Amino acid sequence: MSKVWFKNYDPGVPHTIDVNEFKNITEILEYGFTKFAHRPAFHNMGTTLTFGQIDVLSRRFASYLQNDLGLKKGDRIAIMMPNILQYPIALFGALRAGLVVVNVNPLYTPRELEHQMKDSGAQAIVIFANSAHTLEKVLKNTPVKHIILTQIGDMLNFPKNLLVNFVIKNVKKMVPAFNLEKTIDFKSILASGDPTKYKKPDMVHDDIAFLQYTGGTTGVAKGAILTQGNIVANMLQARAWIKNYIADGQEILITPLPLYHIFSLTANCFVFCSVGALNILITNPRDIPGFVKEMKKWKFTAITGVNTLFNGLLNNADFRNLDFSGLKVALGGGMAVQKAVADRWREVTGRPLIEAYGLTETSPAACINPMTLKDYNGFIGLPIPSTEVEIKDDDAKTVPIGEVGELCIRGPQVMKGYWMRPDETEKVMTTDHFFRTGDLGYMTPEGYVKIVDRKKDMILVSGFNVYPNELEDVICQNAKVLECAAVGIPDEKSGEAIKIYVVKRDDSLTKEELIEYCRKNMTSYKVPRLVEFRTELPKTNVGKILRKDLRAEALKEHQKG
Repeated sequence: MSKVWFKNYDPGVPHTIDVNEFKNITEILEYGFTKFAHRPAFHNMGTTLTFGQIDVLSRRFASYLQNDLGLKKGDRIAIMMPNILQYPIALFGALRAGLVVVNVNPLYTPRELEHQMKDSGAQAIVIFANSAHTLEKVLKNTPVKHIILTQIGDMLNFPKNLLVNFVIKNVKKMVPAFNLEKTIDFKSILASGDPTKYKKPDMVHDDIAFLQYTGGTTGVAKGAILTQGNIVANMLQARAWIKNYIADGQEILITPLPLYHIFSLTANCFVFCSVGALNILITNPRDIPGFVKEMKKWKFTAITGVNTLFNGLLNNADFRNLDFSGLKVALGGGMAVQKAVADRWREVTGRPLIEAYGLTETSPAACINPMTLKDYNGFIGLPIPSTEVEIKDDDAKTVPIGEVGELCIRGPQVMKGYWMRPDETEKVMTTDHFFRTGDLGYMTPEGYVKIVDRKKDMILVSGFNVYPNELEDVICQNAKVLECAAVGIPDEKSGEAIKIYVVKRDDSLTKEELIEYCRKNMTSYKVPRLVEFRTELPKTNVGKILRKDLRAEALKEHQKG
């Protein structure tokens, strides 16, 4: 039977963790704040905050949320920011106040933001000025009562803070005009929040910590309920896996993935913080030259990212000249690590690119390759401590070792369910409490897991899940579109690219017009790369569009070149 309860070949890694070691996330954070008070915690654009400073600032923020805004344990607060110093302050402050954090991609369109705010019931939002115009367009349709506003440079040292904010707004024109009434200035909160009035709420494992939005295995974005216990467990699991390869208070971690993404949130912001590491926050990792210039300043010891990011770095000449002598850990997740990238990474840096696997619903880590791995092996790794992995068929029966089935996971990091969607939760949970990942794979006798394909039609673009149902729904709202189907095709840069097949309602519709429509209604990574017009789409006898036929056709065309 292909059931594995943790098999590992590093004797220093325990088979299980003690999930009751900490009651909640705040306990772990505050332990770190005390132990590493004088150590640097986060750095961004030339400014560094110590763990002691983060402790004080997040406590002030928590107090303001409790006492000035009157927010109570369990209330939802959205955070809509890139990797800037304000993010960890707001995140830790919200958690310390007992609130439920709703992470929001700052590149969301008004439609996407409105859905997430309404669905989560968020009463407050912390947002940076660059995204404020998006909120303005939908605010009246949401339950948001409190808007905490910040500019990118607000936490930087004087006079750089004024210069950065001026350039971002007036020179680079990156802050579209907006008109939001009764906003609260982020910096004023840190000045007025009274830490002596802060009251630590009693948080236990079953309390909700995050509504982390995802499409799950299919459909419109829904909130995965991640509890305090889920996050604590995954922090302890991941820390147990890497603890023999890092030193408390000594690590310098490059953090290019946005902290609102579950991979970066748990791995970088929580796990590495708990061991006193310094997070170098990269605000715009798409600017590869600027990214590499920042890396050059540090003798970094760890980096996490997705395959496309590592590939982008490797294609930069200056990156290949960096000092990698301190590098201990390079972890790839969010999407499959490609062999060509892993091999080049090893050649350039002298260190392996370790592939890990997880999902939003598993907080996220479920499988990681051993840190002792020397070369790329094509597997997503072994189950981490206290994690069970099974390969099941459609009837939820375990298949034999080596046979392909759906990867299913059980462990303390598996979500509580989807917010307000018991029907969707039931679809992805087996009767014996395994989470159905939607990924097809097999397991070796040694416990290594190989992903071979996705069960559903999900498209993975640069580590972000894109769901055809959502794309088709939005595109078909265009008055000139009759029918639409979306599929993923292989792409060297992003892993997959989106191709849509469209039947016109109005003959005047052009490809350029349709792509521009998509840009206005969807985040950039969801915008189709290719558009093909058809007179009809293949369907079943009951009228369901056959995406699999289109996908096979697109793949054949791609292979022909």
